Amino acid sequence: MSVLVARPLPQRRLTGQRHALVATAHMRLMILMLLFTAAIAVILIRLAIFGLFAEASTPRLAQIGPAWARGDIVDRNGEPLARTIEAWAIGVHPGKLLGDKRELSARLAELMPTHDAGWFYQRLTMEVNFTFLEHHASPSLVEQVHALGEPALVFDKEAERLYPQTTLAAHVLGFLGQNRNDKRIIEGQGGIERAFEERLTDPVQRGTPLALSIDYRVQAAMESELGAAMTAFQARGATGVVLDVHTGEIISMVSLPVFNPNKVGAANRDSLRNNVTQSVYELGSTFKPITMAAAIESGVVTSMAKRYDATQPLHVGGFTIHDDHAQRRFLNVPETLIHSSNIVTARIADEIGKDRLAGMFAKMGFDAKPDIEILEKQKPIWPKYWARTTVMTTGYGHGIAVTPLHLANAYATLVNGGIWRPTTLIRVAPGKAPTGRRVLSEATSARMRQLLRLIVTQGTGRKGEAPGYRVGGKTGTAEVAGAGGYSKKANVSTFAAAFPMDAPRYVVVAMLDSPIGNAQSFGLTTAAFTAAPVVSKVISRTGSMLGVMPDNGRDIDVSDLMPLLWHAPGGDSGDPE
Repeated sequence: MSVLVARPLPQRRLTGQRHALVATAHMRLMILMLLFTAAIAVILIRLAIFGLFAEASTPRLAQIGPAWARGDIVDRNGEPLARTIEAWAIGVHPGKLLGDKRELSARLAELMPTHDAGWFYQRLTMEVNFTFLEHHASPSLVEQVHALGEPALVFDKEAERLYPQTTLAAHVLGFLGQNRNDKRIIEGQGGIERAFEERLTDPVQRGTPLALSIDYRVQAAMESELGAAMTAFQARGATGVVLDVHTGEIISMVSLPVFNPNKVGAANRDSLRNNVTQSVYELGSTFKPITMAAAIESGVVTSMAKRYDATQPLHVGGFTIHDDHAQRRFLNVPETLIHSSNIVTARIADEIGKDRLAGMFAKMGFDAKPDIEILEKQKPIWPKYWARTTVMTTGYGHGIAVTPLHLANAYATLVNGGIWRPTTLIRVAPGKAPTGRRVLSEATSARMRQLLRLIVTQGTGRKGEAPGYRVGGKTGTAEVAGAGGYSKKANVSTFAAAFPMDAPRYVVVAMLDSPIGNAQSFGLTTAAFTAAPVVSKVISRTGSMLGVMPDNGRDIDVSDLMPLLWHAPGGDSGDPE
């Protein structure tokens, strides 16, 4: 009997089978990995193509980036005046709409009533890949539109330039370009936004807010008082300036009518114009102190007691110069300004002569555009030919036209010691004020401070006084010049002032264009009753904010001039300019 004994397979054979199975598994895994990699590659390629071509054809993403990079604008105290915030845009791919377009248009009009259903239907049927339906949408509106369930409607975050103070300092700030034909124009349009476009978008500097010289509290007060006067006197326009006499910083700049930079599309052309720097006016008797300063500086006037004939109108060639409120007597220098005599000012200007008077006006910057950063500014109307009568009339502000900012800067020069400095809308660091140029001597400036103070205490500027603030200034009422000559029914009334006159810190100018008299002004439209009270109220509201404490126990010393005044110390009401 034989016995069968099982023998194990050779070890080499088993090892070979395992290697074959492992190799097969590896091969299958490699194939799967290659297929997976290929699928990923296809997806990435499609995404890249979509990003390069599909998105390039829509403006929604390409336009968001630059606007986000715009720097903030703040006032001198750090209060925000312009900021860039996050908002939403609602758009649609018309060719991908699935639902009924008319029904969708009606639903969209209900949610966004700024446009009717017809407007939305026109957008939904456009033969374009993409179009916007709404910009700066709120999150709640986005949620409501999304709930309509139309996949062709899309939403994207976008930048919104917000002016949190609405109309405040609108002409100073400017605005960003409007949306036209779905092309987002984000460059600055006017004001600081335009003038500092490069600074506000510079990657290095945009993280630091641009600090302006404007004080939003003073700006608000000026806008409030000037707006109230413009309404009360039904004026066509109004301007106001508050200027630091030692640094050239503009603390307030107001032009009325105004616009809302958040809704600039609703603004008209008149409201977009900055009348402080873009409009020129014949500013009348406010020029008389400048002429008097030129006379003192040039040596034409060496004594305040010198008397000039104002007994009757002055006839020069075929022209007659008269006083609106004639004193019909000889007037000395202080009385000339207190009573705002055209006759005496013309006589003094004639003595000064063309070269010296025009030279003084040029030193004040009246022959060039205002020296300021914003680009919206107008060159003055300078006489083409300086006849003898031209010299006389420009001496009291007729025949030459400047902007209100020119006038404010000239008055700063009159009272600050005689130094002309360029004006600025950018905050000046302590000790960094520009050197400027000397126009008047210290002695002439000191005398002008006395004379301007007397005009307020004794003459036409009485309604410009602000108790405790020692205001000095000059009224000016000039007929509006037009193509047919001077209007007898419309004027420009201006009050240019400075305070406190014993140590001047600020100039305040208020101007009303074509005011209409009312009961408050006794039917008069002269600056004494229209513009001067505005300056008084602005100074009373803002003086302490600006660091000037009211003090009824202080004043500039005018004791050497008081004996020269007729009926001193009371004087009379003077010319109601």
